[in-house]
Amino acid sequence: MLTYEQKLDANLSYALDEGSMHFQEGNEVHETLRRITRRLHDLGIPYAVVGGMAMFAHGFRRFTEVVALLVTRESMDQIAEKLEGLGYVRPAGTTTKLRDTQSGVRIEFLITGGFPGDGKPKPVAFPEPSAVAVQIEGVSYLGIPTLLELKLASGMSAAHRMKDLADAQELIKTLKLPESMAEELNPFVREKYLELWRGAQVVDEIG
Repeated sequence: MLTYEQKLDANLSYALDEGSMHFQEGNEVHETLRRITRRLHDLGIPYAVVGGMAMFAHGFRRFTEVVALLVTRESMDQIAEKLEGLGYVRPAGTTTKLRDTQSGVRIEFLITGGFPGDGKPKPVAFPEPSAVAVQIEGVSYLGIPTLLELKLASGMSAAHRMKDLADAQELIKTLKLPESMAEELNPFVREKYLELWRGAQVVDEIG
């Protein structure tokens, strides 16, 4: 089975079509998201979509090759038991990833209690999905404050995750988030939010 990434790399026409259809919510990544969330709903497993697809749902539209979901450790065990071999395969060497056999798209799971970025203990951890999810067109997504907290904590703690800080600033700009949003965030990331918020205002004035 070719992975989604391999199909994108191997065929420029396919990649261009997928990119275009992504913004119409009709490509393989969106179809994969709809399939996996339906399966989790049918199994009664709480989840929240995170990462690029959560940003897309909230209004910052960019292409992504991955579907990422937040679940508990108990739910991850149940997902592996109920779904592996039934439309999904688990890549060798991992316990928190699946691949949709129809699309080849990778599905990554973040586990409640883990830590974003460098994985080391910090005041911001992956929360219980049912406590932070918001419903958008029948799918559970991370709410904006939690999405920002995790992006900020990740980018602040790991040099290889600096893109998460850029994502946070793009959310601030695109959604025109207020300075007062800082008060809704964990103190660990509050000053970084304000720094990025001020930077977004300068960019807007220049633009």
